[in-house]
Amino acid sequence: MDEVEVVVAHRERVTLRVGDVFLKVDADRARIDVEVEAMALAPVPTPEILWRKPPVLAIAAVPGTALGRLGESSTASPAAWAAAGAAIRQLHDAPSPPRPGRAGRSVDALTAELDGECEWLVTHGVLPADLVTRNRQVAEAALRPFPSVFTHGDLQIAHVFAVGDEITGIIDWSEAGRGDALYDLATLTLGHPEHLGDVVDGYGTDVDLDVMRAWWSLRSLLGVRWLIEHGFDPSAPGCEVDVLNSQM
Repeated sequence: MDEVEVVVAHRERVTLRVGDVFLKVDADRARIDVEVEAMALAPVPTPEILWRKPPVLAIAAVPGTALGRLGESSTASPAAWAAAGAAIRQLHDAPSPPRPGRAGRSVDALTAELDGECEWLVTHGVLPADLVTRNRQVAEAALRPFPSVFTHGDLQIAHVFAVGDEITGIIDWSEAGRGDALYDLATLTLGHPEHLGDVVDGYGTDVDLDVMRAWWSLRSLLGVRWLIEHGFDPSAPGCEVDVLNSQM
């Protein structure tokens, strides 16, 4: 009998693996709706949906291994990273879903959220004030108008799978929707700047690297409190706090 593996577990959602099947239990049923819709529209490899009974979604495992994990060295080849960039470009060039995604928050909404998180980080002594201030300054470059494209919205390297140099699947589409293309590219390369050139080469067009770095700061500043409150450690080597320190 296959064992049950807990892949992710926190107050909002739980993902279990049983053999070659993943069971996703989400407290917000709307996120499952978004995920199912996005996987049907995305022109890139996605998991097969086996069945759905809210709040549970069952999907098949995709072949291959993830490009890596935040805080760990990636064993994927430069060609695999470039292939990821090419897949993202294919996604961004596709017709957009009707709704905005995580990457599509307005500049006003992002600014307000960022200012609130920066204040909380300093007031509660979570991070040094100079570190927060510097990264808030860097993040400013991401707070600008952008053309909306089809974005994944949570394109961590752990969500992109490859066999050799070929991308075989992109998982976890619950934050998908219309948004900023550079948010996806920055999320994929967060903590792995050594592969930024590979991704951009595969993406096939010039990108604003200052905005990419701004998204690294912005995403990390917004993520620290959530990670702490959900039992994760943003100060682990190579993770969000290290990303913020690298911007100093």
